[in-house]
Amino acid sequence: MTVTTARSSVAELLGSFAQATPAQLPEAFGRLTASVWSADGPTADALSAVPALVARLDEVDDARKGYLAIVLGLLVQSEFPAAEGGPLTAAVRSGLDRYLELLRDRTGQDPLSLALLYLLSHFPGDRERVLAAAEPLRLDPHDRSRLDRCLQRLDPDRPDLGRVWPSPMVWRLDDDERSFDQEWISKLTAEQTQVNWDNDTRTVLAYTGMRAYWAVRNGVPEETSYPVPAPPAEPMEAPELDGTAFARYEGALRCPSCHGDLGFGPGGARCAPCATTYPVARGLLDLSAGIRDNAADDPEDVTADLLQKLSEMPSMGLYYESVLRPAFLRIAGLNWGNEVLPGDEDAYLAEHIAPVDGPVLDLAAGAGRWTEVVARTVGPDRLVAQDMGAPMLTALRARLPEVPAVMASALDLPYQDGTLGAVNCWNALQAFPEQADTAIAEIGRVLRPGGTFTMMTFLWADDPIDRYFQGGHHFPSRPAGMLLFELAELKRWLSDAGMTVRELSGPGSFVFVTAERTGGGA
Repeated sequence: MTVTTARSSVAELLGSFAQATPAQLPEAFGRLTASVWSADGPTADALSAVPALVARLDEVDDARKGYLAIVLGLLVQSEFPAAEGGPLTAAVRSGLDRYLELLRDRTGQDPLSLALLYLLSHFPGDRERVLAAAEPLRLDPHDRSRLDRCLQRLDPDRPDLGRVWPSPMVWRLDDDERSFDQEWISKLTAEQTQVNWDNDTRTVLAYTGMRAYWAVRNGVPEETSYPVPAPPAEPMEAPELDGTAFARYEGALRCPSCHGDLGFGPGGARCAPCATTYPVARGLLDLSAGIRDNAADDPEDVTADLLQKLSEMPSMGLYYESVLRPAFLRIAGLNWGNEVLPGDEDAYLAEHIAPVDGPVLDLAAGAGRWTEVVARTVGPDRLVAQDMGAPMLTALRARLPEVPAVMASALDLPYQDGTLGAVNCWNALQAFPEQADTAIAEIGRVLRPGGTFTMMTFLWADDPIDRYFQGGHHFPSRPAGMLLFELAELKRWLSDAGMTVRELSGPGSFVFVTAERTGGGA
């Protein structure tokens, strides 16, 4: 969306918008939207412009109606989370009968119906009327569950939090997983419960709005299906690997407490300099916690704690790979048209990972989908996977039983300087954006000269509305809202870490990077 700086009246901009050719329409819409709305809030002209925006719905074609529904929804959303909105909400709601009439005229899901659903999702006080108008559309179950959730009000006695994205429909939790959820929800104060509820609502609105905005510009998105596998009847267990499986990384792995060398035995790893032991269970070395000699903790208790971490929500890795990751690529990478498919990512990794001597690290490996590609490329015998999520690593270990895994922070990598032959960090840097420069500096520190760093992450969108919807996603791990990157800062961090970019590409707001460690130490 291109926006000019020349000042024009809303009436003039509406006229230009109504008369624009299809090729001119996105730019005309950009100018119109900028006159009444920005990511920082509505403009001074917004309230007085609403009647004209609503009236134009009777005068333009369906394509333009979809655009107008988007901007009206943005204006209402600018007042969220006020219980009943404010003056803008009241002004936009005055056209409710017209919006419902337009929705009833639709015969299926098309760009206009998706835009209207986004707009109507802002009116929980009219829940029954909205749901009744949407019923003839025979909505996809995921769209129906998103609409239903946006139109709900919080029940403080039975709050259902954190399982709404990309749609409430996908979260088919078993009894143990529901108990896990209810345990943390029960510890929240009333204020915290309300904040989490509002963040969930913002997230569903952002996904619904971003999808609708893509549709009015490009047609109904080619969304990846939701192949949700049934949770396993029994907890997933990988074949056992004890601490000796990590002996091949001796000299590379280091103690996270004192940065001393680690020694390995069947029971785990031990740092002699600071007399600390780290447990191993089911092929996973937990470097996030350890026990000192003569400490009150017992090594068996620490190992039991690790086993408990491994057993918590074992299906999360499956949800991530089959549901959450494809949806995340749509909102972060603008991948609504499936411009990037898993095979494209496989091919990039296979072509660009070029390790020198030393172990290869798959950092923030998640459930292991791309660890598997790295293993095929470099061989599993030199590969180690690392993540901070025990359930994800449980899924990874079941998938790749020959690959040992480490649970540790990406911000203080447990490897000695200049010891790794290559590092891969795929679709993960945005998980710790405030410390992303620290993570990249750490990667530069542990790489040997000539070793490669391969990465896929995401940039903030150029279009201000796409960018607003990207930032409107509030995940439990990122309650402040999703944060992505600017290309210039990524390049600067890589340079500061002693790496030279060898390849950079990507459609939409994807960025694929291959960098090489140059020179000596970090």
